[in-house]
Amino acid sequence: MSYKDKIITVHEAVNLVKSGDYIVTGVAASEAKMFQRHLPEIADCVKDVHISTCLVMEEYDYIVNPKYREAFFHDAWFYTPVFRKAHKNGNVSYVPNHLHLAVQGRLSYKKPNFYVGLASMPDEHGFMSIMSNAYEKEMMEQADYVILEINPKCPRTFGDNQVHVNEVTHLIEVDYDIPELPDVSFSEIDEVIADLVLGEIEDGSTIQLGIGGTPAAIASKLYNRKNLGIHTEMFTTSMAQLVKAGAINGMNKNIDKGLHVCTFILGTKELYDFVDNNPSVRVNTGVKTINPLVIKDCTKQISINAGLSVDLTGQVCSESIGSTHFTGTGGQSSTARGALLSEGGKSFIALYSTAMVRDQETGEKKRVSRIVSQLAAGSAVSLQRNDSDRIVTEYGIAYMQGRSLQERCEQLINIAHPDFREELRKEAIALGIIPGRN
Repeated sequence: MSYKDKIITVHEAVNLVKSGDYIVTGVAASEAKMFQRHLPEIADCVKDVHISTCLVMEEYDYIVNPKYREAFFHDAWFYTPVFRKAHKNGNVSYVPNHLHLAVQGRLSYKKPNFYVGLASMPDEHGFMSIMSNAYEKEMMEQADYVILEINPKCPRTFGDNQVHVNEVTHLIEVDYDIPELPDVSFSEIDEVIADLVLGEIEDGSTIQLGIGGTPAAIASKLYNRKNLGIHTEMFTTSMAQLVKAGAINGMNKNIDKGLHVCTFILGTKELYDFVDNNPSVRVNTGVKTINPLVIKDCTKQISINAGLSVDLTGQVCSESIGSTHFTGTGGQSSTARGALLSEGGKSFIALYSTAMVRDQETGEKKRVSRIVSQLAAGSAVSLQRNDSDRIVTEYGIAYMQGRSLQERCEQLINIAHPDFREELRKEAIALGIIPGRN
């Protein structure tokens, strides 16, 4: 069957949806943009349609507009500003997860009626590729309908992410620009933190980097390293640049030697041009990639992630500000645990020593410590203290593994901002974490 026989319009696609249906779309640039833009067309005809996304790239009206709250309920595997804005409407919620187990967790109680996402154009053999495979292929296998938006601007990539025309129900022809994540600028503090981390990254290491100023600063300083490898959740523009410069070649990897392995691709057009028809980049399933039992076999795996706050015993909160949900776990805890299991591996949680927050009583902004005696009430523990390894601020690295609570506490106080160290010490004594001074 020709792929042309499966073409329908986006209007026909959204009109297949019925009340109570469950829809899943892809991660970030793999989401179905046209389908989501047109969902409001059926709002008057449906109720309680559930949609699951991860890292949405656009402020879709059906998510943020309160008039659609009876028609659509949105579950997010990762919160973004869109969901923080829409949360007050009462029809969005976060799904706690390890991303590589998202499918297993979801399917344990709920089967999708639809998978909708973005794909490359079919090749001469009828195969398309998707830019993310954290859960996408597995969800397709379970969905009643598989609808892909095929786009000539979508790069053709390789890995476990191949989809044949015969595997899909319908195709929608589109021609929009692939969503981009602009290059992230970084501050002087990011550079200081990056220099600290850089001192612990050896030649031949395998790296995983997250999103933000500190990962960007670290990437900018890796050009003099040799034989680095990539085994990561997200493949970024900075990684592509390091490959082109020769710092990353994957030749020291125990597994997937010479290959750059990820679960999804997100960055600039430069990145999309680099991965297009590039067999060295592999987009593999989350179960295979961001899984501690796989990461443990990677050579000198380096996991670098961000935290919002860390308590004096080493518990890391990366998802919420108190009980207010803010982001998500993604692959943080999985890559951190995998790095600890990897021979020569290291896991870093990087954060500024302070943050500016608005005082609830005065409305004025004030500076607070991100190293805290206790996490704020309601805070999510994203990385439990047993799994934390190296906590980094602009004031140094605190080493957690093998240390007692007293030793951890002292190290974490030493990397807190100097203005808060004495207060933290008093609180630690009051809590019985460290003994009082004689």
